[in-house]
Amino acid sequence: MTPIEIQNYFETIKKLILEYSPKFVVAVVILLVGLWATSFITKTAKKIMIKRNVEVTLSTFIGNLIFWTLRILLFVTVISKLGIETSSFVAILGAAGLAIGLSLQGSLSNFAGGILIILFKPFRIGDFIEAQGVLGTVKDIKIFSTVITSPDNKQIVIPNAALSNGVIINYTVNGIRRVDLVISVDYATDLQLAKTTLENILKSIPEVLSEPEAAVFINNLATSSIDFAVRPFTKNEHYWKVKSDVLEKTKKTFDDLGIEIPYPHQVEIHKE
Repeated sequence: MTPIEIQNYFETIKKLILEYSPKFVVAVVILLVGLWATSFITKTAKKIMIKRNVEVTLSTFIGNLIFWTLRILLFVTVISKLGIETSSFVAILGAAGLAIGLSLQGSLSNFAGGILIILFKPFRIGDFIEAQGVLGTVKDIKIFSTVITSPDNKQIVIPNAALSNGVIINYTVNGIRRVDLVISVDYATDLQLAKTTLENILKSIPEVLSEPEAAVFINNLATSSIDFAVRPFTKNEHYWKVKSDVLEKTKKTFDDLGIEIPYPHQVEIHKE
Protein backbone atom coordinates (compact mmCIF):
# COMPACT_ATOMS: atom_id res chain seq x y z
CA MET A 1 0.00 0.00 0.00
CA THR A 2 1.47 3.36 -1.06
CA PRO A 3 1.81 6.32 1.31
CA ILE A 4 -0.97 8.12 -0.59
CA GLU A 5 -3.35 5.15 -0.17
CA ILE A 6 -2.54 4.98 3.52
CA GLN A 7 -3.21 8.68 3.89
CA ASN A 8 -6.54 8.34 2.06
CA TYR A 9 -7.44 5.38 4.27
CA PHE A 10 -6.87 7.37 7.47
CA GLU A 11 -8.69 10.36 6.03
CA THR A 12 -11.70 8.15 5.37
CA ILE A 13 -11.63 6.77 8.92
CA LYS A 14 -11.31 10.29 10.31
CA LYS A 15 -14.24 11.45 8.21
CA LEU A 16 -16.40 8.53 9.39
CA ILE A 17 -15.52 9.16 13.02
CA LEU A 18 -16.33 12.86 12.72
CA GLU A 19 -19.57 12.07 10.92
CA TYR A 20 -20.88 9.26 13.16
CA SER A 21 -19.51 10.15 16.59
CA PRO A 22 -22.25 12.72 17.31
CA LYS A 23 -24.89 10.18 16.20
CA PHE A 24 -23.26 7.51 18.35
CA VAL A 25 -23.18 9.79 21.40
CA VAL A 26 -26.83 10.75 20.90
CA ALA A 27 -27.80 7.10 20.44
CA VAL A 28 -25.99 6.09 23.65
CA VAL A 29 -27.67 8.92 25.58
CA ILE A 30 -31.08 7.91 24.22
CA LEU A 31 -30.38 4.28 25.12
CA LEU A 32 -29.39 5.06 28.71
CA VAL A 33 -32.26 7.49 29.28
CA GLY A 34 -34.69 5.09 27.56
CA LEU A 35 -33.66 2.13 29.71
CA TRP A 36 -34.24 4.18 32.85
CA ALA A 37 -37.53 5.59 31.52
CA THR A 38 -38.98 2.19 30.57
CA SER A 39 -38.26 0.80 34.03
CA PHE A 40 -39.66 3.90 35.73
CA ILE A 41 -42.85 3.95 33.63
CA THR A 42 -43.42 0.21 34.15
CA LYS A 43 -42.99 0.43 37.93
CA THR A 44 -45.22 3.51 38.12
CA ALA A 45 -47.96 1.79 36.09
CA LYS A 46 -47.84 -1.27 38.35
CA LYS A 47 -48.06 0.89 41.51
CA ILE A 48 -51.09 2.74 40.11
CA MET A 49 -52.82 -0.55 39.27
CA ILE A 50 -52.09 -1.97 42.72
CA LYS A 51 -53.55 1.17 44.38
CA ARG A 52 -56.69 0.77 42.27
CA ASN A 53 -57.01 -2.91 43.27
CA VAL A 54 -56.43 -4.26 39.78
CA GLU A 55 -56.12 -8.06 39.70
CA VAL A 56 -52.50 -9.12 40.30
CA THR A 57 -52.44 -11.30 37.18
CA LEU A 58 -53.69 -8.46 34.99
CA SER A 59 -51.40 -5.83 36.52
CA THR A 60 -48.37 -8.07 36.01
CA PHE A 61 -49.30 -8.78 32.41
CA ILE A 62 -49.98 -5.12 31.57
CA GLY A 63 -46.71 -4.15 33.25
CA ASN A 64 -44.77 -6.64 31.11
CA LEU A 65 -46.62 -5.51 27.98
CA ILE A 66 -45.73 -1.85 28.65
CA PHE A 67 -42.12 -2.77 29.41
CA TRP A 68 -41.47 -4.73 26.21
CA THR A 69 -43.41 -2.33 24.00
CA LEU A 70 -41.29 0.56 25.23
CA ARG A 71 -38.11 -1.49 24.84
CA ILE A 72 -38.93 -2.28 21.20
CA LEU A 73 -39.67 1.38 20.49
CA LEU A 74 -36.41 2.33 22.19
CA PHE A 75 -34.47 -0.16 20.06
CA VAL A 76 -35.98 1.20 16.83
CA THR A 77 -35.22 4.79 17.92
CA VAL A 78 -31.59 4.01 18.79
CA ILE A 79 -30.80 2.25 15.51
CA SER A 80 -32.49 5.06 13.54
CA LYS A 81 -30.27 7.60 15.30
CA LEU A 82 -27.25 5.58 14.18
CA GLY A 83 -28.36 6.10 10.60
CA ILE A 84 -29.60 2.55 10.03
CA GLU A 85 -32.69 2.28 7.82
CA THR A 86 -35.59 1.13 10.00
CA SER A 87 -38.40 0.78 7.46
CA SER A 88 -37.29 -2.68 6.36
CA PHE A 89 -36.77 -3.73 9.98
CA VAL A 90 -40.29 -2.60 10.92
CA ALA A 91 -41.71 -4.47 7.91
CA ILE A 92 -39.93 -7.67 8.95
CA LEU A 93 -41.14 -7.24 12.53
CA GLY A 94 -44.73 -6.76 11.31
CA ALA A 95 -44.57 -9.83 9.07
CA ALA A 96 -43.15 -11.91 11.90
CA GLY A 97 -45.90 -10.69 14.22
CA LEU A 98 -48.57 -11.62 11.66
CA ALA A 99 -47.10 -15.10 11.17
CA ILE A 100 -46.90 -15.68 14.92
CA GLY A 101 -50.46 -14.42 15.36
CA LEU A 102 -51.84 -16.79 12.71
CA SER A 103 -50.01 -19.78 14.19
CA LEU A 104 -51.20 -19.00 17.71
CA GLN A 105 -54.89 -18.24 17.07
CA GLY A 106 -56.05 -20.63 19.79
CA SER A 107 -53.61 -19.21 22.32
CA LEU A 108 -54.61 -15.66 21.43
CA SER A 109 -58.28 -16.58 21.97
CA ASN A 110 -57.39 -17.96 25.39
CA PHE A 111 -55.37 -14.82 26.11
CA ALA A 112 -58.33 -12.59 25.18
CA GLY A 113 -60.59 -14.76 27.33
CA GLY A 114 -58.21 -14.41 30.25
CA ILE A 115 -58.24 -10.62 29.94
CA LEU A 116 -62.06 -10.61 29.90
CA ILE A 117 -62.24 -12.83 32.99
CA ILE A 118 -59.75 -10.68 34.89
CA LEU A 119 -61.50 -7.45 33.88
CA PHE A 120 -65.15 -8.43 34.44
CA LYS A 121 -64.51 -10.85 37.36
CA PRO A 122 -67.31 -13.42 36.89
CA PHE A 123 -65.44 -15.33 39.60
CA ARG A 124 -62.43 -14.92 41.87
CA ILE A 125 -59.85 -17.25 43.38
CA GLY A 126 -61.57 -19.30 46.07
CA ASP A 127 -65.04 -19.22 44.47
CA PHE A 128 -66.95 -22.46 43.90
CA ILE A 129 -68.14 -22.47 40.29
CA GLU A 130 -69.72 -24.69 37.66
CA ALA A 131 -68.50 -24.27 34.08
CA GLN A 132 -67.86 -26.41 31.03
CA GLY A 133 -69.61 -29.35 32.70
CA VAL A 134 -67.40 -29.42 35.81
CA LEU A 135 -67.71 -28.22 39.41
CA GLY A 136 -64.85 -26.98 41.54
CA THR A 137 -63.09 -24.31 43.57
CA VAL A 138 -61.04 -21.75 41.61
CA LYS A 139 -57.38 -22.10 42.58
CA ASP A 140 -55.64 -19.91 40.00
CA ILE A 141 -56.59 -17.55 37.17
CA LYS A 142 -53.88 -17.43 34.54
CA ILE A 143 -53.67 -15.50 31.29
CA PHE A 144 -54.38 -18.56 29.12
CA SER A 145 -56.25 -20.90 31.48
CA THR A 146 -58.04 -21.22 34.81
CA VAL A 147 -57.24 -23.94 37.33
CA ILE A 148 -59.99 -25.35 39.55
CA THR A 149 -60.01 -28.19 42.08
CA SER A 150 -62.99 -30.53 42.01
CA PRO A 151 -64.74 -31.71 45.21
CA ASP A 152 -62.88 -35.04 44.89
CA ASN A 153 -59.56 -33.12 44.76
CA LYS A 154 -58.86 -33.39 41.04
CA GLN A 155 -57.06 -30.51 39.33
CA ILE A 156 -58.93 -29.29 36.26
CA VAL A 157 -57.44 -26.82 33.77
CA ILE A 158 -59.99 -25.00 31.59
CA PRO A 159 -58.93 -22.80 28.63
CA ASN A 160 -60.04 -19.22 29.19
CA ALA A 161 -61.57 -18.95 25.70
CA ALA A 162 -64.06 -21.68 26.57
CA LEU A 163 -64.76 -20.13 29.99
CA SER A 164 -65.34 -16.60 28.72
CA ASN A 165 -67.70 -17.81 25.97
CA GLY A 166 -69.66 -20.29 28.09
CA VAL A 167 -72.10 -20.28 30.97
CA ILE A 168 -70.54 -19.82 34.42
CA ILE A 169 -72.48 -20.57 37.59
CA ASN A 170 -70.88 -18.97 40.64
CA TYR A 171 -72.14 -20.56 43.86
CA THR A 172 -70.02 -18.38 46.13
CA VAL A 173 -70.47 -14.81 44.97
CA ASN A 174 -73.66 -14.07 46.99
CA GLY A 175 -72.29 -15.46 50.26
CA ILE A 176 -75.20 -17.83 50.89
CA ARG A 177 -76.63 -20.85 49.09
CA ARG A 178 -79.98 -22.60 49.03
CA VAL A 179 -79.95 -26.32 49.74
CA ASP A 180 -82.47 -28.01 47.46
CA LEU A 181 -83.76 -31.32 48.83
CA VAL A 182 -86.65 -33.61 47.95
CA ILE A 183 -88.15 -35.59 50.86
CA SER A 184 -90.72 -38.22 49.87
CA VAL A 185 -93.49 -39.63 52.08
CA ASP A 186 -96.08 -42.34 51.64
CA TYR A 187 -99.58 -41.45 50.38
CA ALA A 188 -101.03 -42.58 53.69
CA THR A 189 -98.98 -39.96 55.59
CA ASP A 190 -100.57 -37.07 57.49
CA LEU A 191 -99.28 -34.28 55.24
CA GLN A 192 -99.63 -31.51 57.82
CA LEU A 193 -97.65 -33.55 60.34
CA ALA A 194 -94.93 -34.25 57.77
CA LYS A 195 -94.71 -30.58 56.75
CA THR A 196 -94.59 -29.33 60.37
CA THR A 197 -91.96 -31.95 61.22
CA LEU A 198 -89.75 -30.85 58.33
CA GLU A 199 -90.10 -27.19 59.33
CA ASN A 200 -89.14 -27.99 62.93
CA ILE A 201 -86.11 -29.98 61.73
CA LEU A 202 -84.88 -26.94 59.78
CA LYS A 203 -85.38 -24.68 62.80
CA SER A 204 -83.33 -27.07 64.97
CA ILE A 205 -80.22 -26.80 62.77
CA PRO A 206 -78.16 -23.73 63.82
CA GLU A 207 -76.54 -23.26 60.42
CA VAL A 208 -79.91 -22.79 58.67
CA LEU A 209 -80.53 -19.07 58.18
CA SER A 210 -83.76 -17.42 59.28
CA GLU A 211 -83.43 -14.93 56.43
CA PRO A 212 -84.11 -15.75 53.67
CA GLU A 213 -86.79 -17.97 55.14
CA ALA A 214 -86.65 -21.68 54.42
CA ALA A 215 -89.45 -23.16 52.32
CA VAL A 216 -91.24 -26.50 52.71
CA PHE A 217 -94.02 -27.38 50.26
CA ILE A 218 -95.48 -30.26 48.26
CA ASN A 219 -93.63 -30.32 44.97
CA ASN A 220 -94.92 -33.42 43.23
CA LEU A 221 -97.47 -36.21 43.40
CA ALA A 222 -95.36 -39.07 42.15
CA THR A 223 -96.40 -42.60 41.29
CA SER A 224 -95.69 -44.05 44.72
CA SER A 225 -94.91 -41.01 46.89
CA ILE A 226 -95.74 -37.44 47.75
CA ASP A 227 -92.60 -35.31 47.32
CA PHE A 228 -91.86 -32.35 49.58
CA ALA A 229 -89.44 -29.68 48.39
CA VAL A 230 -87.25 -28.66 51.34
CA ARG A 231 -85.21 -25.50 50.67
CA PRO A 232 -83.23 -23.98 53.54
CA PHE A 233 -80.60 -21.24 53.08
CA THR A 234 -77.16 -21.32 54.67
CA LYS A 235 -73.70 -19.78 54.35
CA ASN A 236 -71.48 -21.19 51.63
CA GLU A 237 -69.13 -22.91 54.05
CA HIS A 238 -72.04 -24.74 55.77
CA TYR A 239 -73.72 -26.04 52.60
CA TRP A 240 -72.68 -29.68 52.83
CA LYS A 241 -73.16 -29.86 56.61
CA VAL A 242 -76.70 -28.51 56.39
CA LYS A 243 -77.57 -30.92 53.60
CA SER A 244 -76.28 -33.88 55.60
CA ASP A 245 -77.90 -32.75 58.88
CA VAL A 246 -81.32 -32.26 57.28
CA LEU A 247 -81.28 -35.72 55.70
CA GLU A 248 -80.03 -37.42 58.88
CA LYS A 249 -82.50 -35.71 61.22
CA THR A 250 -85.36 -36.29 58.81
CA LYS A 251 -84.72 -40.03 58.71
CA LYS A 252 -84.46 -40.33 62.51
CA THR A 253 -87.51 -38.13 63.23
CA PHE A 254 -89.69 -39.81 60.61
CA ASP A 255 -88.78 -43.21 62.06
CA ASP A 256 -89.77 -42.02 65.55
CA LEU A 257 -93.10 -40.66 64.30
CA GLY A 258 -93.86 -43.63 62.08
CA ILE A 259 -93.75 -41.57 58.88
CA GLU A 260 -92.72 -43.86 56.06
CA ILE A 261 -90.27 -42.82 53.38
CA PRO A 262 -91.22 -44.90 50.32
CA TYR A 263 -88.65 -47.24 48.84
CA PRO A 264 -88.86 -50.28 46.55
CA HIS A 265 -89.91 -53.44 48.38
CA GLN A 266 -89.03 -56.95 47.33
CA VAL A 267 -91.76 -59.47 47.96
CA GLU A 268 -90.96 -63.14 47.92
CA ILE A 269 -93.58 -65.34 46.30
CA HIS A 270 -93.69 -68.92 47.51
CA LYS A 271 -95.12 -71.46 45.14
CA GLU A 272 -96.67 -74.59 46.60
